[in-house]
Amino acid sequence: MVEPAPWWAVLVVPAVLGAFATGAVLGSRQLVARASGAPSRPQAVLAGMCAEVAGLLVGRRRTTLAPDRLLWRLGVVGVPVAAILAVAVVPLGHWVVDDLRVGVVWFNAMEILTWAAVWAAGWGPNSAFSLVGGYRMVAQGLSYELPHMFALIGVATAAGSLQVGTIVAQQRHLWFVVWMPVGFAAFLLSVLGFSFIGPFGQPAGADLAGGVLAEVAGVDRLVLAAGRWLLLAAGAAMAVPLFLGGGLGPGLPAWAWSVLKTVAVLGALVATRHLVPTVRLERWAPLAWLVLLPLTIVQDLVAAVVVLLR
Repeated sequence: MVEPAPWWAVLVVPAVLGAFATGAVLGSRQLVARASGAPSRPQAVLAGMCAEVAGLLVGRRRTTLAPDRLLWRLGVVGVPVAAILAVAVVPLGHWVVDDLRVGVVWFNAMEILTWAAVWAAGWGPNSAFSLVGGYRMVAQGLSYELPHMFALIGVATAAGSLQVGTIVAQQRHLWFVVWMPVGFAAFLLSVLGFSFIGPFGQPAGADLAGGVLAEVAGVDRLVLAAGRWLLLAAGAAMAVPLFLGGGLGPGLPAWAWSVLKTVAVLGALVATRHLVPTVRLERWAPLAWLVLLPLTIVQDLVAAVVVLLR
């Protein structure tokens, strides 16, 4: 049973999400250090990350010719804000900030909000590289969004509700990932997509001198880069109640199961970032539309038939 969290959870949620995102960054950098032969001890990796953060905090913001400053700032700030708002409906064990009756729709709306934020962050500087990066995000989103939405529809159909707490309760006997693996895979791919990380990192690609990150420096760069990892952590956290039974599990408190499952999903996403090369948009779009989308629709039909028979 999911219950409303105390008022102070509004302050705790960003801290918990930030802790997950920080752990993901540390794990990612440790993998890079091991692959390059550099010191990979957690202390050394953490020290390097802290030094980089400190440098960005005192760094100067970059200016460009005739930028739209308001749109630029709104885009930069909008990415982490969307991630924080998205997890308002994600339960940590038995607690959730607000178990909205349309919680699945709320999460999807916040994910779509990142499209607008990243596009604005690319358009605002009035720079060719960042502009192309912003439009890459839109093109990428158009490819993964429908499979993502049908994955969410399958979960909502199986549970008979858009409320995340009800979805968790419907998995008491069998997690949805067991009989909806296609939906689970589509959801994880979309998490990598809306956080534009790993194989879907083209909006911030090195071939564009950083894309949407090309013209941001100082605090702006820190906020936008942190937003990507916050989105990744938010997507991993949402995968747990949707497909992995939320806080359900033997022996441990419900919140502990939620944390362990989130860490496992986040670890898999970070590993994918380093194991799978960047996917070019012209190759990803046909795969998403011609393969992944029909598979998720069939998955939804299976869920509907199971519900009718039940």
